[in-house]
Amino acid sequence: MHNAVLTLACELIQRASVTPDDAGCQALLAARLGALGFSCETMQYGEVRNLWARWGSSGPILVFAGHTDVVPPGPEQAWTTPPFAPQVRDGRLFGRGAADMKTSIAAFVVAVEEFLAAHPNADGSIALLITSDEEGPSVDGTVKVCEALAARNERPDYCIVGEPTSVDRLGDTIKNGRRGSLSGRLTVRGKQGHVAYPHLARNPIHMAAPALAKLTSEHWDDGNEYFPPTTFQISNFHSGTGATNVVPGEAVLDFNFRYSTASTADSIKQRVHSLLDHHGLEYTLTWTLSGEPFLTPAGALSEALQRAIRDETGVTAQLSTTGGTSDGRFIARICPQVVEFGPLNASIHQVNENVPIDSLLPLKNIYRRALEHLLLP
Repeated sequence: MHNAVLTLACELIQRASVTPDDAGCQALLAARLGALGFSCETMQYGEVRNLWARWGSSGPILVFAGHTDVVPPGPEQAWTTPPFAPQVRDGRLFGRGAADMKTSIAAFVVAVEEFLAAHPNADGSIALLITSDEEGPSVDGTVKVCEALAARNERPDYCIVGEPTSVDRLGDTIKNGRRGSLSGRLTVRGKQGHVAYPHLARNPIHMAAPALAKLTSEHWDDGNEYFPPTTFQISNFHSGTGATNVVPGEAVLDFNFRYSTASTADSIKQRVHSLLDHHGLEYTLTWTLSGEPFLTPAGALSEALQRAIRDETGVTAQLSTTGGTSDGRFIARICPQVVEFGPLNASIHQVNENVPIDSLLPLKNIYRRALEHLLLP
């Protein structure tokens, strides 16, 4: 089976763009988009290459956003075929990035090509924001491009991020927001000593236990109509010398909050510090805010995408805010309506990552229909 989306997806997959290396993917895209009349701007920050490509000069601006970087493939011998040698077999396209998210990018480009061929004088603007830093630290990628766009007052009206959101069948899920991610590293200090003489030592594990029990049972918020309640999870706990007869001198643990718009990072921090102080712990606590929550309530963008999905597949897409973080959190700072939609996500980051071949044309058609709904009278 041959189609334009499959061809371009394969060309992208065969470029080993392990984060933050773009490996020539964006140059390939810029050549295709430039032929359509897009103004293509490379934005380089550190090792990260970003592409901002725009067609048109008026509003509204509809942006397709994505990333050309992929996670490392792991041991190549675990793959049935090499991860960067795309192969079609058993009705599926295999290769690193097949689902996350090079087929989405290919579908973006072909959808835009078809739309402009049919509507060369369409109103508004179409843009692509492509980074090579989504799977990495996300410091020099989309966030920097958005800062640059905001500085020159170039603010999109709509944005579709091509993350793989479909669960059981193409089109069943649209992400209209994501929870925030707030991590902490807590170090509780005690006094090292001999287990036979506990009165001469202070065990930081024992001291921390009541506070940790309270943290794990605390009700942080009720969530809201779009988000589940905020959750707290301990991911790592380190203490002790390795000997069985030594009371440790300190305990170090890592934890994470996935929080909704019903809470803020500052309110969570204040509550945690208050609880730890109440238990009289001697501690230090460092925080890392990986991403703030964002939410796009049901509106023009989600409705246009739901309509496009229904017209193309017959599926009624559900709005969801589940899952981890995405670059949508950065785009939402400059764009009032941001949603994520893309192919099936069952194999993302796995060995033998793949996407069904028969989903490629419908995916492209959904993106094209969304363009038509939002940019045509």
